[in-house]
Amino acid sequence: MTDLYPAADQRELLRQAAAAHTAASADVETFLRRLPEVPEPADITEYANLLSREERARADRQAAADAAGLQLPSMESE
Repeated sequence: MTDLYPAADQRELLRQAAAAHTAASADVETFLRRLPEVPEPADITEYANLLSREERARADRQAAADAAGLQLPSMESE
């Protein structure tokens, strides 16, 4: 039986992961544009949540890039 919904190829998964990371980064930027001069505890909590989401999205994007064959050598200095 033929699968009616074939799995997306790795490049499409990478594009989707990149779009999710871009959206998460844009949300951080939007937050920072409206951040008051003196942040309140709720602002700090929101920022932490936004950063966590952005970091997870970046990790997902990197995993998708690795799966698509875009593995980069370590960029850390020895």
